[in-house]
This record gives sequence, structure tokens and C-alpha cells, in this order.
Amino acid sequence: MAEIKDPENTILMELKNGTVIIELLPDVAPQHTERMKTLARAGAYDNVAFHRVIDGFMAQTGDVQHANMEKDYNPRAAGTGSSEHPDVPAEFSKIPHARGSLGAARSANPNSANSQFFINFKDNDFLNGQYTVYGQVISGMEHVDAIVKGEPPANPDRMISVKVAADA
Repeated sequence: MAEIKDPENTILMELKNGTVIIELLPDVAPQHTERMKTLARAGAYDNVAFHRVIDGFMAQTGDVQHANMEKDYNPRAAGTGSSEHPDVPAEFSKIPHARGSLGAARSANPNSANSQFFINFKDNDFLNGQYTVYGQVISGMEHVDAIVKGEPPANPDRMISVKVAADA
């Protein structure tokens, strides 16, 4: 397991095969970092499905409104919801969409990110400057690679739990 340098800005995401450790980037994207920690601390990401997983591209999750597989799961609406919090404005940077990077999912409006995010399976440079990067997987990428693929997957994987390392 990777060394956790900043527990307050590190996410522990439990998947079926093990823990994924994500180092958040508060200096690069402070509002996105804060939103992820707020939702993690509220337990909002627990049991949320990976509703869009494209082999060789990315795994998307975080629809806390429609994709909680233990509470009001709606596979047809998964990917259309958000949280009760207002949208987060874009925080574009020079950080690339590299393998294992965490990107903010949004609609066509760059300032519409809310709760959804994706983890890149490979370097996706065509996304650079168009989506906010606010984290990087530092351990457990093999667990992300093993997420069931599909748009949506017939039997989706889920985030079993998501915690801020400082609270774990």
C-alpha cells in the first residue's frame, strides 16, 4: 500500500477486490477536492455504482442521486444525477488526464460538475484542459482496471465505501 502523505486530502475507496488510494489535489482544484471530501464524509458515495465503464478509456461513478445500489437505485437514470450541493465551477489546470487520474464528470457546461467523477484507465490527453483533474490513484489501480465494463454494465460494480483517510 502506498504511503499516505496528507491524510486530510487522501481518499480510501473500497472496491470488491481491494482498496484504491487517491491523492487529492487541493492546490490545483480546491473546490472539487472539498466537494469529494464533503460527500465522502456524508457517506454519499457508499454503494454508488460505476454506471459507465469504457474499456481502454475510463470508469465513471459518483451519481449519488440515482446510482446508490442500496437505496433507490435507478439504472436508467444513473449518470444523470448529482448531489444536493450546488455545481462546482471548472478548475482547469495543466495536470494531464493520465492513467489513474481523477476527472470531474460534467454536462456540456464546463461549470456543471457536482458529484460524478471518472478514473482514467490510460492517458487521455484529448481531455486535457476540458475537464477538471483533482486527484490521482497512488495505489490500487489494478482494482480500478478490474471494474466491470459497460454503458451501463449489466451487473455494475460499486464503490463499497469512500472515506477521507484522516477519518479512517
